[in-house]
Amino acid sequence: MQDNPHRKAAAQLLPVEPFDLVVFGAAGDLSLRKLIPSLFHRWRDGQIGKATRIIGVSRNAMSAQEFRDLALKRFQTYHPNETIAAEDWEKFSKLLHYIALDVGQQGETWKALQELFAGAANTVRIFYLALPPAIYGRASKNIAWAGLKTESSRVVLEKPIGHDLASARAINDAVGAVFEEQKIFRIDHYLGKETVQNLIVLRFMNSIFEPVWNANAIDHVQITVAEAIGVEGRANYYGKAGALRDMVQNHLLQLLCLVSMEPPFNLDADIVRDEKIKVLRALRPMTPDNIRAVTVRGQYEQGAIGGLAVNSYEEDLGAAVTSESFVALKANIDNWRWKGVPFYLRTGKRMQSRRSQIIIQFKEVAHNLINSKGQAPQPTRLVIRLQPDEGVQLLLVTKDPGPGGMRLRYVPLNLSYAEAFEARYPDAYERLLMAVVRGDLGLFMRRDEVETAWQWVDKILTSWQKDATPIHGYAAGTDGPVQSAMLLDRDKREWYDAAAE
Repeated sequence: MQDNPHRKAAAQLLPVEPFDLVVFGAAGDLSLRKLIPSLFHRWRDGQIGKATRIIGVSRNAMSAQEFRDLALKRFQTYHPNETIAAEDWEKFSKLLHYIALDVGQQGETWKALQELFAGAANTVRIFYLALPPAIYGRASKNIAWAGLKTESSRVVLEKPIGHDLASARAINDAVGAVFEEQKIFRIDHYLGKETVQNLIVLRFMNSIFEPVWNANAIDHVQITVAEAIGVEGRANYYGKAGALRDMVQNHLLQLLCLVSMEPPFNLDADIVRDEKIKVLRALRPMTPDNIRAVTVRGQYEQGAIGGLAVNSYEEDLGAAVTSESFVALKANIDNWRWKGVPFYLRTGKRMQSRRSQIIIQFKEVAHNLINSKGQAPQPTRLVIRLQPDEGVQLLLVTKDPGPGGMRLRYVPLNLSYAEAFEARYPDAYERLLMAVVRGDLGLFMRRDEVETAWQWVDKILTSWQKDATPIHGYAAGTDGPVQSAMLLDRDKREWYDAAAE
């Protein structure tokens, strides 16, 4: 069998310079589920050398060896299908250090971290705040107080940046008082997904798409981020935040920007982000007058996932709340390219299956040339699957082979990443962590992006409150309340699920 050079390309990753990474909140779920495994994978693939140090910091009292043992145990729990060679883990674990410290407090407890960094001022130093956003500012201030910030220092912030525009500005002000904007990396892990990054290449490097990527040829766009899980260990947060704050303000709006932005002059970080913010500023505001016509809120009720009975949203939270576990909305971008093209967004928990996908549905042909048993031909669709089976499909109408007349068939031209690229390619957090080390801001959100997105979302939240917009129930294991289907049905459209084909 002839080797496929494209399959080998995924494994060709250049090593990075040695760095020091401090993970505040190292004993938490994000660190143990995502960060440590991602760093191990980058080390195993040769991107991280033995001179790098990964320093876990949390309030929990434990030794460095206990932290290493905990990291391995959680790795095996969260990645049960992955075999880790004992020799590999032993070598990697030598990079792991641990210091017990309350980042929110100043005092003698910082001395151990100060001593660890003595004489390493020229090494790239990264502070990853795997912490509640409310203490981002205080943590940044204390890092500076302890004398740990250097010219090469960078800080990483997890979403959500605040719970509304005012809190986002307060956090950005507090962190920005310590770190320059070019040193602040606001993570949205969706921007690290392979297929999300490929959106720019797909749109702007293939001549069959860019000429038709506009209102002249596209009927509408659908963006779905569905989860089969419930609130899990995030009940306290989700009861206050809801799906609009947790998912739409960041993940879905970032996907919308990449689908709809104008061609950037080049791939410089600020040039790409300039184009994204133009989209956010062009989003049509939602008001109490039209809020029910363009949004749907929902909460999951008892049902079944994978044949197993699951609780309702209220039972999972332990109380009745007014936050939503599901939201669907119709967005409009008021600019030349997208005049009259609706963008339908939906996200929710306890839905039928875990999947994230973007559907670009093109307009119907002007004349139905072939009347196939009285059925209208299916529209051309471009399906971009972000998870779990990453890939791209172009769904076309073609003739069904064989005698018996002109029978039509709807078939995909399919690119499956798993089939096309045999080599394992880095997941989102692996890619984003290495981007931070290299100082590449292109995959991270700028301050004005975050705040402009909140400005639009705040209008929805305010309109919901003024209108007393109802929250509709939906059975767990389904794709949201019936009102979500009606949102599209009013426009003579329907949600499309690529997995059903």
